[in-house]
This record gives sequence, C-alpha cells and structure tokens, in this order.
Amino acid sequence: MNTKGLLDQLLQSGSGLLGNTAGKASNMSKPAAGGLGAMLSGKGGAALAGGALGLLLGSKKGRKLGGKVLTYGGMAALGLVAYKAYSNWQQNNQQQQHHTPATIDRVPEAEAEVHSKAILIAVIAAAKSDGHIDERERQIIDAEIAKFTRDASLLRWMDAELQKPLDPAAIATAATTQEIAAEMYLASVLVIDEESFMERSYLNELGQQLKLPAELQQEIKKQALAAEQLAGI
Repeated sequence: MNTKGLLDQLLQSGSGLLGNTAGKASNMSKPAAGGLGAMLSGKGGAALAGGALGLLLGSKKGRKLGGKVLTYGGMAALGLVAYKAYSNWQQNNQQQQHHTPATIDRVPEAEAEVHSKAILIAVIAAAKSDGHIDERERQIIDAEIAKFTRDASLLRWMDAELQKPLDPAAIATAATTQEIAAEMYLASVLVIDEESFMERSYLNELGQQLKLPAELQQEIKKQALAAEQLAGI
C-alpha cells in the first residue's frame, strides 16, 4: 500500500468518534450540488471516527476539527480548497506568473503519492504541535494503522514520523513544489487551533519555513474557513 492509499483509508476509518458532530453538521445546512459541497455532504467519504487519524486529530481536536474538510471529502476536497486558494492568490498578485496549480486533485497518481506523503507529514506534525500524543495514544494509533496495512516499510515510516521532534524546518523539506507547500499549510490550518499559543506559533513558523508568501497564507486561511463553514462547523 502506498501513502496515498493509507491516507485515504485513515480518512474513512470507521464511525463513532465524530458521529454526533457529523450528524449535526449534515442537518445544519444543505451543501451545494457538486464540487466541494457534495464532497462535504458526507457522501464523498465517511466521517472520521474511531480510527488512527481520529486519535491524531479527534482526541485533541474534538473542540474544532476543521479536519472535517479532510474527513468528509478526503484528498480531493483538500485539493479543491488548495486550488482555489492558490488560483485566487495568483489572480491578486500581478507580479506572480500565472499557471494552472498542480494540486493533488489534478496530478498523475505518482505525483499524488508525493503530495499525500507530504500532507500526512504535515497532519502528524500539526497533531503533535501541542505535545498531546502520549505513549498510550501512540500504542493505540500503531494498532489502528496496522489494521490498514502490513507494509513494514510504511509502518516504520509512520512510526518514525510520530517519534520525530517537532521541527517546522524539517517538515517543510517535504514540500517539493509551492502547491505542495500550500497543501501542507492548508492541512495544518485545518487541524490546528489558533487559539492555542503553541499551535499558532508552530503554524506561523511552518508558513515561514515553507516560504509561502504572507498573502498566500492569508488566502489559504480564508478558503479553509469557507470550507469549514460549508462543512457546517
């Protein structure tokens, strides 16, 4: 199994942890037909629940979980949000050379794997940004991940990512393109609680290390907020 396959399974892992919240969200508003609205309706992917990513996000993010954008629509939804943010930034920046953003929803499978790995690195790091994951949670996460894959190399990679110290500079090296940097930043924005000083400080440093222009960071946050509102958060 590749990283993209693992990430897709993690995003659709079970039901329970956010079941009540997801139900409330789907009853609050009718999403727009097609596009991101359809993805966030719950039809584009199961609501995250008792799985490993639920422990990474839900145990520390039950209060917010903008990660519903990830869990309802998966990587395609994240790609759409990143594409819109990147496109808007290009249009508003006269000095920026315009091109069609190569976000995860618009690249070949081999490139999507590179994007997925970078995004998962960002999600794991963001989940650790308040120092929340303890040894007991690690054991549960490891057991959950083992249900999805027996790929020893992938399991070792996940274990190494979970054990690494939080280093925004090292995390940023996973961004081999500006679009991947934007996706990593977006995933982090969706996971992080900016009311927390530690998490907000981490996000600010990550944005700098990813070398994302301030205007692009703001556009990503703007589109993340719009996606959260569409998800009924």
